[in-house]
Amino acid sequence: MNKKNSKKLTTWKTLIGSFKNFFKPILNAFDDFNEKYPTTNQTIQLTFIYFFAIVDLHFAILNNVFSLGYFPEFLAPIFPFIKSVLQSPFFKIWASPEKVFFLSYVTIELAIIRKVFGFSKLVRYNILLIFSLLMLQGLAVSYWDLLFNRTVATPVVKWVIDQGFIINSDKSVAIFFFLNTFTIFMLLYTYLYIYAARGKFSTIPYMEWLFDSIAFWVKIKTPTMRYGNGTKRKNKNPDNE
Repeated sequence: MNKKNSKKLTTWKTLIGSFKNFFKPILNAFDDFNEKYPTTNQTIQLTFIYFFAIVDLHFAILNNVFSLGYFPEFLAPIFPFIKSVLQSPFFKIWASPEKVFFLSYVTIELAIIRKVFGFSKLVRYNILLIFSLLMLQGLAVSYWDLLFNRTVATPVVKWVIDQGFIINSDKSVAIFFFLNTFTIFMLLYTYLYIYAARGKFSTIPYMEWLFDSIAFWVKIKTPTMRYGNGTKRKNKNPDNE
């Protein structure tokens, strides 16, 4: 290793050391509180995780409904809260996909891989679960834009079939898609949060492929991981293998 690379490595180690020293009092206080009130601390962490998911849902999905000029009446009672979230300079970080990606990367690196904060398995499980669902949420919006958004889809359709009938979708169809997507994910996050707050590892029928993958990273064994989604018998005869 030459002197230039050695100097860069030393500088990087110094920055990491300074970072750890800066947050050391916070981490110590966090550990003390976790030892005294483990259940309360875990619930607070889960609340923050799902609040993050709901804020992202507002920016990624509900904001599109408002931009189309439609306001759902059933959201009227909580509109002041929605307005404060969407107009908050702090929460506007979620309006930028690249910032959300960076935040997700840092969180997974520190909380899941390095386990800096000493989160419980349940909390780490839900962190990975939320990020996975956020990717599915973003994928749904991306496919909508690709197939039905006139600005995005017109060049694609012309290049593929030289016709434009696929994108003859009016505003009402777009509102229907975004509003229903928002409702589905909102109910899903609410269900998962209630399940997690009770100290249980959540799961959803027909989505074992997702939950088993998350359980694998957190080093949790599930019945579907052991028995192949119920297709294999629990009592197998070794002679038949």
